[in-house]
Amino acid sequence: MDALWIAVALIAAGGLGSPVTKLVLRLARSVDTAERRRELPEPADQPQLELPEPPARPPHAPIDALPPGVLRGGLVIGVLERLAVTVAILGGEPVAIAYVVAVKALGRYAELKETPAAAERFIIGTLTSLLWAAGVATIVKVYLLGVT
Repeated sequence: MDALWIAVALIAAGGLGSPVTKLVLRLARSVDTAERRRELPEPADQPQLELPEPPARPPHAPIDALPPGVLRGGLVIGVLERLAVTVAILGGEPVAIAYVVAVKALGRYAELKETPAAAERFIIGTLTSLLWAAGVATIVKVYLLGVT
């Protein structure tokens, strides 16, 4: 029965973590966009200027889309990260989580250094992913496997 709960934990952490992380990233983007809108002066306070139309962008592209090639492979890396964190907690080796974070950060260092938007997205996504995996693993370990 323990093997079944471990399999459930791995599936829940690895598979369901992606939609949760995407939701948090979308929420962070909407909060950031709302803050930027609040910082803009009111139109009545500014003289009316004739500005050229901004270049058209595809309707599906987010406002703060990252350049192509930045943070590629994030979905696969995130699934592997959540699986590793879940295994570390279920195996009683939470210190291994530090290795996962270190390897991920070192692997992305060059991209994160060049693109501030990517760095912010990386941090939000990584924290969400880690918290999701740790939460799933802890619930399974404490409540379903009975290990404290």
